[in-house]
Amino acid sequence: MEKRKLGKSDVEITPILMGTWQAGKKMWVGIEDADSIKAIRAAFEAGITTIDTAEVYGEGHSERIVAEALSDVRDRVQYATKVFANHLKSQQVIKACEGSLKNLKTDYIDLYQIHWPSGAFNSEIVPIEETMNALNSLKEQGKIRAIGVSNFSRDQLAEAAKYGQIDSLQPPYSLFWRQIEKDLTLYCIENQISILAYSSLAQGLLTGKFARGTKFDPADNRAKNKLFQRENFERAQQALDKLRPIAEKHHATLAQLALAWLIAQPQTNAIAGARYPQQAKDNALAAEVKLSSAELAEIDAIGRIVTDHLDESNVMWEW
Repeated sequence: MEKRKLGKSDVEITPILMGTWQAGKKMWVGIEDADSIKAIRAAFEAGITTIDTAEVYGEGHSERIVAEALSDVRDRVQYATKVFANHLKSQQVIKACEGSLKNLKTDYIDLYQIHWPSGAFNSEIVPIEETMNALNSLKEQGKIRAIGVSNFSRDQLAEAAKYGQIDSLQPPYSLFWRQIEKDLTLYCIENQISILAYSSLAQGLLTGKFARGTKFDPADNRAKNKLFQRENFERAQQALDKLRPIAEKHHATLAQLALAWLIAQPQTNAIAGARYPQQAKDNALAAEVKLSSAELAEIDAIGRIVTDHLDESNVMWEW
């Protein structure tokens, strides 16, 4: 898979990244470690060399699973992990990074990201300058290679950039969730910041496997996802029906079509999770689907069947 430059850094990433929230198990149902390890390895063997995780995914469990899957090929993969909103004071950032390095069994992290801005989930308010100073120090020491942020607004991103080089933004972004296009996309283009889209398949909705009437276990985070609620879910089904002929024309799945559309957007790369090896292999094949400008415009219009009716909130879940 052809690599892309991460922001202004010297890190190169694959346009499709392996997402590993589910490998942490917490807030997911029916996840087995053995399956997660096989899926991560299958992603690597299919050409996906960039793996996204976080300290908060199962309190380090996801990071440890990533290490178990890939330690023997560490020199050929890029690890992206995150420090949570409750660890943004200087010494907390340093400690969190050390914890992630230990979990990942490595002496450097390719991309270290602020998972949520200070204050999120009732966390303590910490000046972004303090957090960025700690991240810059880690970068100078060679413990991290690039700095990114996740779930930041345009103003928060611009503020963070005053205190150091930001190479990536990780927002929720998919054909069915496009708030970042209002103001963040242009900022990222102008400032050479890579967009790493999470929930790039709208938590599986864009795969087409969740039919009308689907109910989730209350312990599954998707039970609270707005896209799976009432009218939004019905509109998604209508959009999927219109996408199917385009996918069939390319001998692609709906998921591959949605990922191909996403990585064709400016500066944008797609994080896609997988429970099982075949899903990871299928995600990798999305990089081979080439869409014409007319098809991209048609898919764009179909996606708006869903997105035109969403509220202004950037949070996908009703937490």
